[in-house]
Amino acid sequence: MCSPMTTRGGQFRGTVAVAAGALLVPLAGCGGGRTGEAAAPSATPPSAATTADPAPAAPSTPAPGASCAERTLAGLDPAARIGQLLLVGVEATDPAGGLTEIGDVPVGGVFLRGRSSAGAEAVGAAVAQLRGTSSVPLQIAVDQEGGAVQTLKGPGFDLLPSAVEQGRQPPEQLRATVAGWARQLRDAGVTMDLAPVADTVPAGTEDANPPIGAFSRQYGSDPAVVAAAVTAVVAGLQDAGVAATVKHFPGLGRVDVNTDTDAGATDPETNPDDPYLQPFTAAVTAGAAAVMVSSATYPQLDPDRPAVFSPAVLGLLRERLGFPGVVVTDDLGAAAALAAVPVGQRAVDAVAAGVDVVLTVRTGDAAPMAGALAERASADPAFAARVDGSALRVLALKERFGLLTCD
Repeated sequence: MCSPMTTRGGQFRGTVAVAAGALLVPLAGCGGGRTGEAAAPSATPPSAATTADPAPAAPSTPAPGASCAERTLAGLDPAARIGQLLLVGVEATDPAGGLTEIGDVPVGGVFLRGRSSAGAEAVGAAVAQLRGTSSVPLQIAVDQEGGAVQTLKGPGFDLLPSAVEQGRQPPEQLRATVAGWARQLRDAGVTMDLAPVADTVPAGTEDANPPIGAFSRQYGSDPAVVAAAVTAVVAGLQDAGVAATVKHFPGLGRVDVNTDTDAGATDPETNPDDPYLQPFTAAVTAGAAAVMVSSATYPQLDPDRPAVFSPAVLGLLRERLGFPGVVVTDDLGAAAALAAVPVGQRAVDAVAAGVDVVLTVRTGDAAPMAGALAERASADPAFAARVDGSALRVLALKERFGLLTCD
């Protein structure tokens, strides 16, 4: 999330006046193109027939000494709990325009899609007004990678070099530089960056890799070099209080199809012992807040399902790499790779596989996704428990980064 192209809880409602910025080039999707110590990968992937790492139990009545996240969750009705699992796109130049389509559907966060050159002051004013529409603090996410993928520009936002250029900096220097960029985001009210890209693109194949290499979104062609850069970027973002979202697990560096624009993206090489998983392992060790899962297919991990719907792939991330945080989908809305699946079913299948947050760039997807999740949860107690557990993870992330506080 997101590839450069020419087109692209609490209650979140009401009318907001927002200063509009100049619209540059909108994005098409949110992923392969279109925000503890890790265990070593095992040689045997989890069975595709099993459900990935059970979500933590969500108490209906918080125990004495419960965290703010637990107490908040206990006070949410089922619709608001489901809403915490939704990250919905609104135009970066006009976030208020998305309110009409979202209506009374609770959402846990919004993704500022497209491009804005309005600058930090205008973005900050818009975000402040958006926050006033939600009873549970909203996560505000952007794609601020650098190079061809930079959502927010204008006064107050540095122009960011591509990941290839960033990867040439010594890690400590890169960490400090990224922390400076992240402070600009945080000062404007942005709390999550859908970055860094942890995909490794083999040398000499860049032009044949449309989602990543063709736009210099990778930090290098050596997994060890990429791992060092990803560690530095995660640390820099989170030093400044912005949650890092490492993407696109288990990697898009070896596909020859962009999941945002075409079906059939497949990586036949990735396996549980693949050295190209090293940057993701490093990100887990660095304490990354979130990991985004790709919509490509990885036959050596699960020949039957895209990664975003695969318990085996999610199990690899949870059980083998030891990731305890929030798992986010790549775009489940506009992505061509998933067009054959009804939009509500996409959300259900992702959560059933072990995903915590469903991302869609299309504002109008909020209602059908929320409805499908609610229908499944009402008929399936195990699925309802998974929803509650994922909502707790989302709230815990918000608490970790100071977005959610309790008296």
